[in-house]
Amino acid sequence: MAAAKGLNGSRPAAAKTRAAIAKRLAAQASGMTTATIAEMDAKHDWFRDLDAEHRSWITLVAGAGINGFVSWFADAEPDSPAPSEVFGSAPRELARRISLHQTVELVRTTIDVVETQIDEVMPRADRAILHTAIVAYSREVAFAAAEIYARAAELRGTWDARLEASVVDAVLRGETDDAVLSRASTLGWTSTQGVVVVVGGAPDPAAPNTVAAELEAIRDQAAIAGLDMLGAVQSDRMIVVLGGSALQQTEWTLGVVGRFADSFADGPVVVGPPVDHLIETGVSAREALSGYRAVAGWPEAPRPVSVHDLLPERALNGDGHARRALARELYDPLRDAGGGLLETLVVFLDQGSSVEAAARTLFVHANTVRYRLRRVHEVTGYSPTHPREAYALRLSLTLGRLLSRRVRAEETSTE
Repeated sequence: MAAAKGLNGSRPAAAKTRAAIAKRLAAQASGMTTATIAEMDAKHDWFRDLDAEHRSWITLVAGAGINGFVSWFADAEPDSPAPSEVFGSAPRELARRISLHQTVELVRTTIDVVETQIDEVMPRADRAILHTAIVAYSREVAFAAAEIYARAAELRGTWDARLEASVVDAVLRGETDDAVLSRASTLGWTSTQGVVVVVGGAPDPAAPNTVAAELEAIRDQAAIAGLDMLGAVQSDRMIVVLGGSALQQTEWTLGVVGRFADSFADGPVVVGPPVDHLIETGVSAREALSGYRAVAGWPEAPRPVSVHDLLPERALNGDGHARRALARELYDPLRDAGGGLLETLVVFLDQGSSVEAAARTLFVHANTVRYRLRRVHEVTGYSPTHPREAYALRLSLTLGRLLSRRVRAEETSTE
């Protein structure tokens, strides 16, 4: 692009004319920089709020822009200005401390001041040529600024993704210490009440752009629900950590996860139990991973599914926590409740879930059996008349007996 040919298609000035104008312009560059900083201070609150160091960056950039314009104009056939020519004095600091909107204001103010100064301090014969040139130059500077911020955003996105993956990895390994909490805070994590881990298949580990897009889709849904979110892919699994006090309500959590379940690959999506704080997330992660490994034993499981609903499969798959949960949360309360609840449940299940057959075996009225079965539901939260829940109750009977026998044997040995 020939610099002297502006947006209005005017003919380029002769090289000697341009050189002479550039010399006169260079003599005014320092004053233009001073006028620009004064105008920034007068027009922009954010500039006045900066400390001395940050204001010096703005001065350097404004001066580099004006000097760059002088050099660019003096060149008979200039190239587009490189970002380093204008922003090279403090590119990283500028991108971190000064927003893109503020940078646009900086460029606009600088151009306005230069145009005003051209009319005030430059000879009348130079003004039309310089006005045309500054319009072309400002457009190139704007593109340079956009390039810097786009590159910074790309680098920041890559860094954030790696940092996020390291936090998720620490969560899965149960190593959530103060350093991990600090990294999570850097990523925007603010929740102090309620955390759950969600595990599902990665959409396509070989297509990182697809994975990133799906994680961002999940992040958007989490934000709509008022939740913090961290996510990463590990092997063929995608791990999502959600934070928010409402996650203590399992049904609500399943509803939220259901909104973004399609972001996972086809197959099960397992939701871990809520814990109180990110530092305890290893508990939710362990159970979610256990459920994800065991869910194949229940092909008809809902999507998403809570790990609590997978207790039978987890217990059969070797999860000691699940075995103890079935015994302590179902068998022990029934045993301790008395009133014939445990006996009635055993007979009812042994009789093919027939109320009448159970009543005959127990020598009680059928309504007594029905009442006791309702009490079983109240005590355990599981209904003996529901096939899936009856399956969990049946398994809890076996596990409860085995664990009770083991406890008695250990007590006897210690005596």
